[in-house]
Amino acid sequence: MDELIDILDEHGKPTGETIVKSRAHALGLFHPTVHVWLYNKAGEVLLQKRSASKDTYPGLWDVSVAGHVGAGEAIEVAALRETEEEIGLRLPSGALEKIGVFKSVQRHHAQLLDCEYHHTFLCELTVDQERLSKQESEVEALLLIFLTQLERNLANDTSKTAYVPHAPDYYATVFQEIKARL
Repeated sequence: MDELIDILDEHGKPTGETIVKSRAHALGLFHPTVHVWLYNKAGEVLLQKRSASKDTYPGLWDVSVAGHVGAGEAIEVAALRETEEEIGLRLPSGALEKIGVFKSVQRHHAQLLDCEYHHTFLCELTVDQERLSKQESEVEALLLIFLTQLERNLANDTSKTAYVPHAPDYYATVFQEIKARL
C-alpha cells in the first residue's frame, strides 16, 4: 500500500514534509518505521517470513512485526497497529518497551533506496503462536525460534542468507535486551 509518510532528515528529525512511501523510497528520503520483537520466557523469539510478493527482502525471515509509520501517526500507535494488522495480536497501550532507534540505509535496486529510522520495541509474547493470525499479503509464515539458535543461524554464512540482513549491531542490541529480560 502506498501510504503517506513523514520525512526525516539524516539525523532522524522531522522535516515537516509528507509524501507517499514509494516516492520516499525512489528518492532515498529518511522516514520512520517500527520494529516489534516478541519473545517468551522460554527464550524463544517470534519471527515472520516476509511474503514472496514484498518489494524488499521477499521470503526472508525478519523481526516479529515491522512497518511504516503513517503521516502524523505516533510511533507507539504505529507499532500497536502494525502488530494487530500483521499477526492479529492486539496489545494494550504501554505493553511495548522501546529499546532504541536504529538508522538503516539499504539499496535494493536503482529505484529503491530505503532510508529508515527503526523505532524498535520489545514485548513479551504471552499467547500461544496458534492464536496469532498472519496478514497474508505481508506475512508468509510465523516461527518461534530459540534466541540461541537464531544467533547461531545469523553467525553462519550459509544459514544467515535466510534472514533480512539487519546490521550486526542492531541484532546484537536486540538480542542483548531480550536476554536481559529472560
